[in-house]
Amino acid sequence: MEEKRPMDDDLQRLREERLRELEARIPGNPAGVIEITDDTFQGTAKKHPFLVIDLWAEWCGPCRMVAPAIEDLARDFAGRVTFGKCNVDQNPLVASGFSITAIPTLLFFANGMLVDRVVGALPKEAIKARVMRVFGV
Repeated sequence: MEEKRPMDDDLQRLREERLRELEARIPGNPAGVIEITDDTFQGTAKKHPFLVIDLWAEWCGPCRMVAPAIEDLARDFAGRVTFGKCNVDQNPLVASGFSITAIPTLLFFANGMLVDRVVGALPKEAIKARVMRVFGV
């Protein structure tokens, strides 16, 4: 039996991340997690009545643990709640505008207004419960 090497795990993780990125870019993909940038943040917050933004960074282990839960919840709440991701290293204006000092941080917006925030890596069910409570969906 051949032993799996760490490099194989890294390659598989990179493939899965790239696939998620490509799926999110498919036009008309309602279940995709959208990319939020310094330039698109304002418009996105105004466009989507219920929005959850995952603030993360590539080097953040807990952020990588939360990512699959966010993707699953985007599918579960498709058409009701929009989920986005914002890389704090590439988008310092969003991060500084909300005084982000720790990641992962989830920001909850209702009609463009910040209504809740969660700091730290929570399991999918805890995030789901928070979404349901905050947005009443």
